[in-house]
Amino acid sequence: MLARRVVAAASRPGRSPEAAGERPDVMAPETATAPPGTQAEDREARVRRRRFPGAWPLLAVLAVQAALSLRLVRADTAYQSEALYLHAGHLEWAHWLHGTPIPPFASYFSGAPVIYPPVGAAVDSLGGLTAARVLSLVFMLGATALLWGAAGRLFGRQAAFFAAALFALLGTTLHLGAFATYDAMAVFLVALAGWCVTRPGDRRPATVWMVAAAVALALANAASYSSMLFDLVVALLALLAAPRGSGLLAARRVATLLVVTAALLAAGLLAGGASYRAGVKLTLLTAVPGSASPVSVLANSWYWAGLVLVLALCGVVFSWVGRAPATQTLLLAVLFAAAVIGPLEQAHLHTEASLYRHIGLGSWFAAIAAGYAVDRFISAAAAGRTRAFTVGACVVALVFPAGVAFSQSWSLSTNWPNASDFITYFRPLADHSTGPLLVEDPSVAEYYLPAGAQWQRWSSTRNIVLAGGVNTGNPAASAGVTGAGDARIYARYIKAGYFSLVALNFTDTTSLDRQIAADLRHNRHYRQIQIVPYGSEIAPIGLGSYIIWQYEPARSAG
Repeated sequence: MLARRVVAAASRPGRSPEAAGERPDVMAPETATAPPGTQAEDREARVRRRRFPGAWPLLAVLAVQAALSLRLVRADTAYQSEALYLHAGHLEWAHWLHGTPIPPFASYFSGAPVIYPPVGAAVDSLGGLTAARVLSLVFMLGATALLWGAAGRLFGRQAAFFAAALFALLGTTLHLGAFATYDAMAVFLVALAGWCVTRPGDRRPATVWMVAAAVALALANAASYSSMLFDLVVALLALLAAPRGSGLLAARRVATLLVVTAALLAAGLLAGGASYRAGVKLTLLTAVPGSASPVSVLANSWYWAGLVLVLALCGVVFSWVGRAPATQTLLLAVLFAAAVIGPLEQAHLHTEASLYRHIGLGSWFAAIAAGYAVDRFISAAAAGRTRAFTVGACVVALVFPAGVAFSQSWSLSTNWPNASDFITYFRPLADHSTGPLLVEDPSVAEYYLPAGAQWQRWSSTRNIVLAGGVNTGNPAASAGVTGAGDARIYARYIKAGYFSLVALNFTDTTSLDRQIAADLRHNRHYRQIQIVPYGSEIAPIGLGSYIIWQYEPARSAG
C-alpha cells in the first residue's frame, strides 16, 4: 500500500500546493508558477514554512556535521598530502614576497599550486595544522549549505533537509572537513557552481548566474584538476533545471557556462605555461593502473556511500514510475550518475587512490536525488499524524548513517602513522646539520621542521635533489608521484658521502631501502644512530620504524 502511495505521490507533480501541502514540481511549465507577490505565491510560501519552518533544520545539520568533523582535527599528525600542500604554500609565499626559488610544483601537482596551497599555508601560519583543517571544515559546511539551497530550489525544503543531512553524515564528508588539502575547497567550488545554475528559475537569460557558476567551476578545476570530471554534470544540471518548454533559453545558459569556463581555463593554462600543462597532463591523461581489483574498488564505494546511492536510484525510479516530467527524471538520473562515474573510472584503472575524494564530490549531486526520494516517501503517507510520524521516523533513521559515518571518518582520518616521535627526534639532527638529507617520504618532516624551508637539502627515495635544486630524476618523484629511484645512483652518492643524514622506514620503496641500507653498512663513515617508532596507538596500521644513519667524516691523525 505504501509503495502505491509513493508512486501516486510522485505522479502528481502538477497538484496545487494549497491542495496537496507540497511545493509545485520544479519541472512544471512556467505558466504554473505564480507571479511574484500574488496571493498564490504567499500561500505557497506559508505551506513550505509549515512543512519545514525557516532554516533551523539546516543549522541543526551543520552543527552535527561540525561537531563530528571537529573531533578529527587533532586525531593524527599531518598526512603526506597535507604536509606537501601546506609546505608548498609556505614556499609559494616566500617566492612571492622574497623571490626565493621554489621546486617546480606546477609540473606534478594535481592542482594549481597557486590556488589552495597559499590559502592553506596562510591559515596554517595563524593556527597550525588544526587551523588549516578547520578551514577545510568551513568549505565542507559551505558545501552542505549550498546543497540545501540547490535541493530546496529544485524539490522543496523537506527534500533539501534530507539531502543536506545525508551528505553531511557521510564518512567522506566528515573526513574532508578535517583534511587540509585542496579537496574540500574543490567540493565547495563545484557545489557553488551547482547552486548557481539552479538559482535563476525562469529568469531570462540568467547570464550573471551562469558566469558566476563558470568562475566557480574554473576555480574548482584549477584547485583540483580531477574535478573536471564533474563539469558535464554541472552543465547538464543547468540544462535540465531550466523551465520546461524553453529549449533555447536552456541552451543559451549552458553555452554561457561552458564557454566562460573553457575561456578561463585556457587563459590559466596560457598564463601558467608548460609546467602547468605538464601537471594537467600528468593528472588527467597519464593513467597509472593500480593493483586493486574492480570488485574491491566498487565495494569500498558502496561502503562509503551505499545509502545515498540507493536512495538516489530510488528517486529516479519514483519519478519514472510516477510519470513525472521526463526532464525531471533525466535530471535525477544525472544526479545519480554523478556519484558513480568516479568509482567506475577508478575500477577501470584498478586503483583506490583518491577514491573517497571522488565519492565526496559525486555524493553532493546524488544527495539531491536522495533527498527527493525521501520527500516522495513521506508524501505517500496520509496527511496528518501519519505523515508527521513518517517524518519523525525518517529523521530518527538518520542515526544509522551518523553512526556509520562516525566510525568511517575516524578510520579515514587516522589511517596513517603518527609521526610525533620521528619529528621529535629528527628535529635537532636536521637543524644542527647543513648537509643534504635523504628521507623516505620527506614531506611530513619538511612541513614540521624549520629545516624544511631549505628544500634543496631534502631528497626522497624516489629522487635526489642536488645543490641549486637540480634533480637526478623526475621532480615529480619528490612528491611520490613516480616509483622508487635508481639504486645505482643512490649507491654512487652514498659512496661519496653526499648525505649527512639518512632516514628509511622500508615501507613505500622497500627494495630500494634495503639496497641503500646495505650500501650504508658498507661505508664506514655512516653510523646507525637511532631506530624511531613511526606510528603509535593512535594509528591503526603500524608501518614500522625509521632507521636513521649519520655521516661522520674521517678524523685527521693529528
